[in-house]
Amino acid sequence: MYIMHKIYDVLFCTGRNGEETEDKDKERVQCLVLAYPHQGHINPMLQFSKRLQHDGVRVTLVTSHFYCKTIPKLPGSITLEGISDGFDDGGIAEAESIKTYLDRFWKVGPQTLSELLQRLITCGNPIHCVVYDSFLPWTLDIAKKHGLTCAVFLTQPLFVNCVYHHVQKGNLKVPLENSNVISLPGLPLLQPFDLPSFMYSYGTYSASFELVLNQFSNIEEADWVLCNTFYDLEKEVTDWLMKIWPKLKTIGPTIPSMFLDKRAKDDDEYGFSLFKSEECVKWMDEKPKGSIVYVSFGSFSTLNEEQMEEVAFGLQESGCNFLWVVRATEMGKIPKGFERNSENGLVVTWCSQLKVLEHEAVGCFVTHCGWNSTLEALSLGVPMIAMPQWTDQTTNAKLIEDIWKIGLRVSPDEKGVFRGEALKHAIKEIMETEIGKEIKRKAIQWKNLAAKTVDEGGSSHMNIREFIDSLVHS
Repeated sequence: MYIMHKIYDVLFCTGRNGEETEDKDKERVQCLVLAYPHQGHINPMLQFSKRLQHDGVRVTLVTSHFYCKTIPKLPGSITLEGISDGFDDGGIAEAESIKTYLDRFWKVGPQTLSELLQRLITCGNPIHCVVYDSFLPWTLDIAKKHGLTCAVFLTQPLFVNCVYHHVQKGNLKVPLENSNVISLPGLPLLQPFDLPSFMYSYGTYSASFELVLNQFSNIEEADWVLCNTFYDLEKEVTDWLMKIWPKLKTIGPTIPSMFLDKRAKDDDEYGFSLFKSEECVKWMDEKPKGSIVYVSFGSFSTLNEEQMEEVAFGLQESGCNFLWVVRATEMGKIPKGFERNSENGLVVTWCSQLKVLEHEAVGCFVTHCGWNSTLEALSLGVPMIAMPQWTDQTTNAKLIEDIWKIGLRVSPDEKGVFRGEALKHAIKEIMETEIGKEIKRKAIQWKNLAAKTVDEGGSSHMNIREFIDSLVHS
């Protein structure tokens, strides 16, 4: 056993040598960044880790043992560690339900995180700060017991977090009463269907709803509250929430530097994916500028056969070139006779979304409005057609159309289905009309602001620098 421990020390306690920095104080600071085990949470926290590393901080990225097996070698000197969620071999897919998964994770996660922190100390590699995903609020108690600075990381927009905060504090009662207008401090007037789907489909996914509300159970005790958004994008709600969380800092968008400010020359990959990308750029290169409708409903959303048929109809009837991402598990739902590889249409199982959105041939993005996809399209100046599925996506769709004015929202029918005719109309509106031209102008304005905010002297850059400086001088 002694020999095994010594081998472990040699293999895992030595670490990787990072690039030398001029600022030795920063080099001595080490952050542990803990991400909830989901692709949509790990990637933005990995991007934030790269920003910290670029400014001289040493970073250890942590997620579940299962996801650690799927993540390739991390960039630079970022190291990867795992904790147990209770399902080390298969992750959440092993659990009977989301509730079963979360209950088990909440039992074993804190213990294995505490063991990891202690092991790093034993290895002579102590942590100074824990940046943790807000979906894992128990992290704060563990970090405080170890005497560490704590920063909670919000992966959704502040607009959505503000809604959840009001529910968690009892300011907004659910299920919603029959109301046409909802008034909440810090937010504009809202309709019920502008809120996250949990509010008006009360009782659905109760474990998930409890998960998002628990983010705010102890948030006031965190030393810092970091959010993957930027100030110019959400000024009003940021200012209001800062009265409650004085240490709130916007640090986004967490997009690779080469797609934004280009300060980190080797940062051109978003993160990792559970899905293998297919080549599509060559097909796109042959299409005219702004002619392609890009369609993707993310890594998690599932469409039924009727909805898939309506999407296919809308794309065909629009007469536009289209690139449609359909995960391999969903391919069987594509209507019979629908051409998957033609002159004007291409269906792939996955692709590098940032590289697609950056391509000049893309004219608009039909999206489920997940926050990562929304930020990516906004940061690259691509107009959106919003077809939200659940959770925060309905609120993000409200932001896209009415607040930021960078897209159009397709309304579902009484069965909750987005009809192909409505999709066709939205596509033509953006691709062919004066309304579409104005949306494109707005999208470019937001693109420029997104790049500016993470560049030297921008608000997010200065907030990250303030956060790092506080660790150096603590």
